[in-house]
Amino acid sequence: MSIIGDILATTRDDTPDETGASVTYLIRKANVSHSRISKILETLVQQGLLEQMTSERACKYKISQKGREFLQAYRGFREFADTFGLRI
Repeated sequence: MSIIGDILATTRDDTPDETGASVTYLIRKANVSHSRISKILETLVQQGLLEQMTSERACKYKISQKGREFLQAYRGFREFADTFGLRI
């Protein structure tokens, strides 16, 4: 869940430009392998949490409105868990 949170937060806050974040950029920010992040990105796009933008050079990803709502709920849950000393 924390990797998904990192990916969504990166596509919301840290994109190098408004066209979205590249796979390479997300790999560096989330600190996961290419094969693992590819599966995660595919799932997030299928679930509607990310939008995939395809250009001539590469695929880029932007957070969707549904992804923003998920990220907000995830952060709220994480803060709630932290108040009880639980680590997610």
